[in-house]
Amino acid sequence: MRLQGRIFKEGRHWLVEIPILDAMTQGRSRKEAFAMAADLLEALSDRPKFKAFVHPGPGDDFELSTNDVRGLVALLLRRKREASGLSLAQAARRLGVKSRNAYARYEQGASMPTLEQLNRLVAAVAPGRHLVLRDSTAA
Repeated sequence: MRLQGRIFKEGRHWLVEIPILDAMTQGRSRKEAFAMAADLLEALSDRPKFKAFVHPGPGDDFELSTNDVRGLVALLLRRKREASGLSLAQAARRLGVKSRNAYARYEQGASMPTLEQLNRLVAAVAPGRHLVLRDSTAA
């Protein structure tokens, strides 16, 4: 699983944007900006041994992967829930479960959702947003 990103130069700095996480960072060079993107993902995950990898693509596109897909899914769900201003209990209610722990297990990385369940989880914490799957040819 990889997250799509975009890198572009603005003034003297290179900006890196990871839209699905609503995250952005920068560097003085393209190389430094990519390193900052990996560092940002690692810091946001707040998980021991979580390591992010940058895969430059054509033009301004790149992708981020990790050695911990479960942690990446947990990060995605947490960022989407927080961006929507929801508590864990509210997210659980939107998901249609009584216990906030049922939702929190996914956000903590204790449980790994199926693709169908991930779609339901994202719909619960980010109404109107959809996950888009695409085939990638990036190295």
